[in-house]
Amino acid sequence: MKEVRGDIEEAKTNSWADQQQYPESQMLQERLDWFQDLKFGVIFHYGLYAQAGIVESWQLSEEDLWAREGRAFRDDFQQLQLEYWQLISQFDPAKLDTDHWAEVCKAAGFKYCIFTTKHHDGFNLFNTLETEFKIGGKLSPFKRDILQEVFTSFRKAGLGIGAYYSKADWYSPFYWLDDGTKKGRRASYDPEERPDIWARYVAFVHRQIHEITTQYGEVDLLWLDGGWCGQGKEDLQMDRLAEIARENQPELIIVDRMMGGRHENYVTPERKIPNEDEIPDKVWESNIPIGNDWGYVPSDTFKSSQVLIETLIDVVSKGGNLILGVGPTPEGTFTEEETAILADIGAWLDQYGEGIYETRSKRKSKQNQWWFIYHKAQQVHYAFCSVRDLNEEKIYLDEINAEKAQVIDLATNRVLSVCSENGRSYISKTMIRIPSVGAIGLKVVNT
Repeated sequence: MKEVRGDIEEAKTNSWADQQQYPESQMLQERLDWFQDLKFGVIFHYGLYAQAGIVESWQLSEEDLWAREGRAFRDDFQQLQLEYWQLISQFDPAKLDTDHWAEVCKAAGFKYCIFTTKHHDGFNLFNTLETEFKIGGKLSPFKRDILQEVFTSFRKAGLGIGAYYSKADWYSPFYWLDDGTKKGRRASYDPEERPDIWARYVAFVHRQIHEITTQYGEVDLLWLDGGWCGQGKEDLQMDRLAEIARENQPELIIVDRMMGGRHENYVTPERKIPNEDEIPDKVWESNIPIGNDWGYVPSDTFKSSQVLIETLIDVVSKGGNLILGVGPTPEGTFTEEETAILADIGAWLDQYGEGIYETRSKRKSKQNQWWFIYHKAQQVHYAFCSVRDLNEEKIYLDEINAEKAQVIDLATNRVLSVCSENGRSYISKTMIRIPSVGAIGLKVVNT
């Protein structure tokens, strides 16, 4: 059995299919069609873990040993927790320029942005009134509301807007009791045995959701993480939470990750591209970090531009969206490596984006070296082939049925001459523009 990373929560049973009709069902049908047109988004994990340079906030959970193996923030666990919480006094991203973030991301071809309002550690990147453990509060040297700045900049750049929110909060005294017991990712007490404390936590979560969805302008997506919290013993009254979230955001898409049912409006395979037999019945989005970790880690290594472009094509050819994780530095900047990779992807999409955005898939596996993607109107389709597979002077079109179609180079919009050899159609490699990274793209118009 393939090993699953400790930060990946397994999807709940039947999380990919829910055929019941709800009051929001018709609205969601239209909104999810809009979402599927976007195809490519960015998610920012940002917070005190960037200052620590560790794998998000997972090291705080004593039971999550995997997060500390070989890279513990501090050797002594109690000292680790204490010094992590105190990072609020050091986290001061003085070089933060969200207009520049938005400029880089728009140039990279992203169509929507999801930003971390709060990870499991409970540190808030927005001006919540529920706690002082927040950016811009009394304990913070950085007196600005980062969420407000991100949403304003990305909205101005024309990108869709999403808020990541962890339903678990390890800083909250109503989730982790200050009683010295060993803490894991879940509530440190049994909510059924202490309903009074749990009720206070539910009210806290509901009030924060109200803040995020009423004080920050139009929000397209509410991306709820913490796939162990919200149902069962840790009942967050999700129907009521969704009502609160949509009071001022009536067209909000809610993603209650890994929980299944009514409020997981689309599903989010993590760090993977589904195989053909794994493709969800619901609308879906692969979420994959640009490096090994979601947040900033100084020693991180990044996936190549080539791999990420191929990943985007593969995901889209199977009908999904791709959201790419970027972790800004403690100073509030992107690394040089991330910036260069994003520029490569954007340059490729400038030429080939017609075959990515506003497209849909047909259920069939990759044909030899070709990925196939269909325009949502189904009048044309697109074929992509990685530059790593172009080893011959003749590019064969066996799967494309080129004899009955017009074949156009997406990069130049030039109609290509299709030749034939021993009953096989091909185009000459010299007749098509070959990008330095990524894949060639053909537009195929049936005649």
